[in-house]
This record gives sequence, structure tokens and C-alpha cells, in this order.
Amino acid sequence: MSPGVWLVLPTFNEAENIEAVVLAALAELEAYAPGGHRVLVVDDSSPDGTGQLADRLAAVHDAVEVLHREQREGLGPAYLAGFRRALDGGASRVAQMDADFSHDPADLRRLLAAIDDGADVALGSRYVPGGAVEDWGLLRQAVSRAGCAYARAVLGLHVHDLTGGFKAFRREVLEAIRLDTVRSHGYCFQIEITERALLRGFAVREVPIVFRDRRHGHSKMSPRIAAEAFVVLPQLRWRRDFR
Repeated sequence: MSPGVWLVLPTFNEAENIEAVVLAALAELEAYAPGGHRVLVVDDSSPDGTGQLADRLAAVHDAVEVLHREQREGLGPAYLAGFRRALDGGASRVAQMDADFSHDPADLRRLLAAIDDGADVALGSRYVPGGAVEDWGLLRQAVSRAGCAYARAVLGLHVHDLTGGFKAFRREVLEAIRLDTVRSHGYCFQIEITERALLRGFAVREVPIVFRDRRHGHSKMSPRIAAEAFVVLPQLRWRRDFR
């Protein structure tokens, strides 16, 4: 049976989390699609050995695959490489999530159920009723909400959590949004993918989730990544209006 449901996990220096998060995700996917799922770890040559640990998991679990990338290019290119591999592998559904337990693997089945219920994109949302953020200070929460509000205002979209990275897609969405033309590298990638899906008429449904701070390791967010949005978002709007 070929895997129809793929989970793409981009990693960089997640040695403390990778085994636990992969095993938790496998359990959820097995419950949702017994024998018809795959976890794809996309590792950007992590110096802490994350890729090697993922290889050991793949050697034990047939449903685990590892895609090694020679250099670190950012979150967007890692996801795009994973999406392409999933589509080439025959995926009918593709999910994505962080590998640090800020996204709860137990919510995977809820996102996939939303796809089964008619959504084209299911987005785990912190900012709809029932959603929440735990373990963040007030300043960090305010910055995150302000970033989402700025993206909504610039792009004229009505999705509450545009920067959310916990999603599930129908295959047709990833085929339609022309992955080869996506240019965002950092967290703006999440916004661009959702915007492209909406502009092509796909139904995006926000599913409430509780977002928690990572268990181990350090956040990959940096001032450069945050600043990307202020440059890229007006460009996205300009390109859309120009077309």
C-alpha cells in the first residue's frame, strides 16, 4: 500500500526532540491511516546529528524517510523540498508541523479530519476561539499577534493565524500553487503559501490548537527572519495587484 498521507518535518539542530516527535507523529498517523502514511524528515545538515538520528529511526520504521540537504537555506526551501518529495511519492494529503513539540502531534488527526470534511487547507490556529498560546510572555504574544494583523492588513486576507506552521493540504493545493515560484525563506513562507491557496479559490479552514513553547533547544527565529515579512509582504501584494 503506497503512503497517501505524508507529514513533512523540517529540522535543524533538533537532536533532543527528533525521536520523540517522530514516534508521536507515527502513532497518530497510524491511527488515522493504518499502513498508508509516511513521516519525512527534511534535515539541513544539522551539526548536532539530527539527521543521523533520523536515519536510525528510518532504519527501524518503514514509514520514516529522511531527506538530507547539504546546506541550510531556511524554512521555506526545506518545506518545498519536502512537499516535492511527498508529491513524487504519491501523497494525497500532506501535513506539516514543527519538530520541537510546539505543535502537538495529537492534533494531526484533527487537521486531517478537517480535510476529509471538505477543507482544502486545514490550518492549526492559535487565534480563533478554542486556540491558545502557552509558555510565552506577554511581549512575545503581542509581537506574534501584531505580525498576523500586519499580514492580514497588507494582503487583505481574513485568516487569523497567517504565520501558523501547523497545516494539512490536499494534494491539489500544492500542485496548483506552483511550488517552484515560491520565494519566501523564513516564516513569511507560511503566509505566502496560505495566500496562494486562497487566491486560487481553495477553502482554508482554521482549526483551533494550543501552541506551546519548544521542549528543548533554541528558537530559530531571528531579527532577520522577522524583518523579512516587512519586505516580502508588500512585494506579494504588489505582484498580485500588478497581475
